[in-house]
Amino acid sequence: MPKMTVLECPNPELRLISQPVEATRIGTPEMAQFIKDLKVTMKAEKGIGIAAPQVGIHDRVIIVDLEDDGPTGFINPVIVERSFKMIDSDEGCLSVPGQWGIVKRHRGVTVKAIREDGQAVTIKATDLMSTVWQHEIDHLDGILFIDRADEIGKIGKSL
Repeated sequence: MPKMTVLECPNPELRLISQPVEATRIGTPEMAQFIKDLKVTMKAEKGIGIAAPQVGIHDRVIIVDLEDDGPTGFINPVIVERSFKMIDSDEGCLSVPGQWGIVKRHRGVTVKAIREDGQAVTIKATDLMSTVWQHEIDHLDGILFIDRADEIGKIGKSL
């Protein structure tokens, strides 16, 4: 299982909108291998989430490190509900190394997706996990956290 190269800003690939994965590709050996490789890459980079566009693949696929199940692949995730309450989220990104920012995010989201095993799921997430889902789904739409951040700073330096 090879580690893939994570693209870094300002690589234009990070700004492309990813396409939905066709049903016929879900559960194939190729998709399973891609999801495994994406997990290896996320772990090697010490991330808690990663999206396919971060390695130059424009499929709507993300990995989220779930609190109970560990890193899990999700295909064609869609946020179907957002909380009214917002939180300030301290965020960084594997594709924007050395920087962090404060982003206003919904405190809770409900996401519909297809798990890597082909099962359709609905997941409710709050706080940090809600932020991870929003951050990774943004990647699928060509949006980076620095586009949404109120403040941006370099790691190790105060704003």
